Amino acid sequence: MKKLIPFLPVAAFAQEGAPSPQGSLYQTMMMIGLALVFFYFILWRPEQKRRKAAEAMRGMMKKGDKATAMGIIGTIDRVKEQTVILRMVEGAKIEVLKAAITDIQPASGDEKIEAVAE
Repeated sequence: MKKLIPFLPVAAFAQEGAPSPQGSLYQTMMMIGLALVFFYFILWRPEQKRRKAAEAMRGMMKKGDKATAMGIIGTIDRVKEQTVILRMVEGAKIEVLKAAITDIQPASGDEKIEAVAE
């Protein structure tokens, strides 16, 4: 039996044979596959659902709704193809992109529009 040096754990590994290349390749491919599955279910899929819900919310905008765009709160005055014109306090108007709108409250109620992504 060979004697190991107590503070050199490398010595224990140096005495073993090198792992077979086939086993190492299989393990590497398995780890890459697990990482891809992890990224899909933890990052990509929830982001797709959030994006679909936001697009559905923006599609239901109409004149008179209150909208928040990058911290700016206003009432929707007109909805265009890519932009929305918001009316602010004292009659000021600003045009913002639809993609910048983060929250919409309907004109007839105080609850937010809830978009269901399926």
